[in-house]
This record gives sequence, C-alpha cells and structure tokens, in this order.
Amino acid sequence: MWLSRASAGERPAARPRGPAGDLSIGPHRPGYPCRVTFPGKANFPVVGVIGGGQLARMMHQAGIPLGVRFKLLADTPQDSAAQVVSDVVLGDYRDLDTLRRFAADCDVITFDHEHVPTEHLRALQADGIAVRPGPDALVNAQDKGVMRAKLDSIGVPCPRHRLVADPADVTAFANEGAGYPVVLKTVRGGYDGKGVWVVDDEEQAHAPFLAGVPVLAEEKVDFLRELAASVVRSPSGQAVAYPVVESVQENGVCAEVTAPAPDLDPAMAAEAQALALRIAGDLDITGHLAVELFQTRDGRILVNELAMRPHNSGHWTQDGSVTSQFENHLRAVLDLPLGDPRPRARWTVMVNVLGGDYPDMYHAFLHCMARDPGLRIHMYGKDVKPGRKVGHVNVFGDDLDDVRERARHAAAYLRGTITE
Repeated sequence: MWLSRASAGERPAARPRGPAGDLSIGPHRPGYPCRVTFPGKANFPVVGVIGGGQLARMMHQAGIPLGVRFKLLADTPQDSAAQVVSDVVLGDYRDLDTLRRFAADCDVITFDHEHVPTEHLRALQADGIAVRPGPDALVNAQDKGVMRAKLDSIGVPCPRHRLVADPADVTAFANEGAGYPVVLKTVRGGYDGKGVWVVDDEEQAHAPFLAGVPVLAEEKVDFLRELAASVVRSPSGQAVAYPVVESVQENGVCAEVTAPAPDLDPAMAAEAQALALRIAGDLDITGHLAVELFQTRDGRILVNELAMRPHNSGHWTQDGSVTSQFENHLRAVLDLPLGDPRPRARWTVMVNVLGGDYPDMYHAFLHCMARDPGLRIHMYGKDVKPGRKVGHVNVFGDDLDDVRERARHAAAYLRGTITE
C-alpha cells in the first residue's frame, strides 16, 4: 500500500499514482510515498535495475548508504551485480511478461544497459511503472539513427552523417564530403567498439550490412582528443554537471579518463557542460547522461555518442568527486535532491583493468595494495578473459604526472603486462 509521509502514527488514505510512469517520488514533493511492509516501519523505495553488469553492481554499492533497496533482473547468478544484490530475478529482459513480473513490486525501474526493447518500456510505462529514463528519452541511446535525427532537430553539433542503404550508398556519402575513410555504425546493439567500422573503400563497406539492421554513415572526424561531459537530471528538473574529462580509447574500449581534461580552455569546458545540460533537458532525460565528444583540431566540439546511465567516463567520480555518478543517478531516478558533483582533488585518473593472460589477479591485487595504499581499486567479480573489463583503478592528487603513472602502473600490473 502507498502511504503519505504524513504525521507519525496517522494512517492516511492510499495515495493514487500520478500519470503513467510518474510515482512523484521524492521527499521534497507533496505526498511522498513510502512502501510499508511492517506496521510502524517505513522501508525505503525499491529500485529495480535491469541488467546485471558492473554498472548495476556499483549502483547497488552507492545505494547502500542511502537505504535504497535493490531488485535486479540478471541473466545468470554469476553476473557482476547478481553476486552482491540479495533480491535477484533471473530472466530475459527481451520478454515483456518477465519485465512485468519483475517490475510489479518496484518503485522505479532503471538500467545497467540500453538494450531493453523500446516497445516493452512503453508497455511498462502504460502499466503505471516509473521507467527512468523513459523510453522516449532512452531510444536516443538505443538507436543511433534516432539520436542523430533528434540532435539535428535541436541544433546540436554532430559529425556529418546519414543513413545509408548499401555499399554503393556509402561511396555516395563519401563523395558528398571529403571521401574515404568513412565511419559506419549499426544503429542498434553496438557498444565498446562493437558495431562500428572504419572503412577505406566500398569493398570494406559490405561487412556492416550483414547484421541486417540499418547502417549509419558518419564522417571520420579529425579530432584532437575525445572528451566526455556528464550531467545528472531529476524529474523535477534539478540538474548537476561534473567536470569535463578527457577519455582515451583503445580498440574502441575506454582505457583511461583524466578529470578534469588537462589544458581544456575554460570556455570550451563550459560550452560542453551547457551542451550536455541542454541535451538532458530537451530529451527529458532522468538520471545520468554521458555525452561523448570530439574536440576537433579546428576548435569545435561535436557529439559522438550518448549514454543514459552511469558510464565508464564517470567511474572516476567514485573516489574523485563529492557525490559519485552512481549515487546521483539513484538520487535522480528517485527524484531526491542531487548531490555535489565537485571534485575532491585537483586531478583524478581512472584506468580500466582489462583481462590479459594472467588469471591470478588476486595476488596482483594484493601487491598493488601493498605497493601503493593510495590506490582505489574496484573489481567487478568477473572471470578474467583477454580484453574484458574486469575492474578499474582510481588515483587522485595534486600532481597529474604522479597520479597518472600510479594508476597506469596498477592497471598494467593487475593485467600482467608488467611484473614489478
């Protein structure tokens, strides 16, 4: 039963739900609902997370001090988050009946990934379930073609692009601009470099069409570096912005993040933050939004990708900011007041730990902890496989060279590429 947070000891009438998808959750809002399972003991809201990866694991960790209760929809008991969350449902996120059963006793639904079918999320919303971010927003992270069309309509700077029908159309797109190479992306399903090709001619352009989904062609941007602007927005419209970071990719996978981005002109940093906040507002996003950006050699910023969940480029916030991206995402989906995004130190460097050929990572972990007590090592509980993200290292301090060297050394030792 939904109860108002009225005077203690008084049992008010059950509070009806608002419009579909709106539970009006938030203690600063009138009639804040609490779920009561034992007489006189009000329990905190239940957040349902779809997806059992490391993002859900770290969301759960951030929610413990908030008193947030978690329910997880995972694929297997071995999933990263399923190892630590007590209330786990195993099932297929692509099955609507499974989603409905999972969501039935959750106060709000959010995500570890963007792959839940859009039509299923709309069905949950029609059932009165709070889905945050909502399907109309999330589809822009699910479908790159939809995202580009939406960003175009609101005047957001992007690389030159269009949907292409076949390899010959890719050549036509190339000839409309500076020629080959061209970046091709399947509009759905890609992540960490998957579903992305850089092609040099029409023959190479055949591979993306084999997936049987629409293909987006983009110009290959001559960029100086990649940046990321992270913001968090609540349903009531409150929003916060984190410092703009530099992101280094290797083989399509985020390898290293430096916060804030070194030598970034303050005017460009402010422009990137303002752009991310505008996108979050115009797309009506609830929760964390990561805007991946190109800083071009001619002094522009262009939007590369959007992610509407905690993001690898924001892992540094776990130890480097007053309030992490994970905690603020939870605060946002529950419409709680957002936390302070400011950094705790002048510099924070995050380096991903990728699996290598050295499976005995625990002893490497002990060595790193003993060698450098200032490290913050976050492991995901995954089996070690070459190239797989199995953890990350955060280091913060006032000397960028020192912070970067320590983070890189620890990640390399954990992977087994160095032994001293």
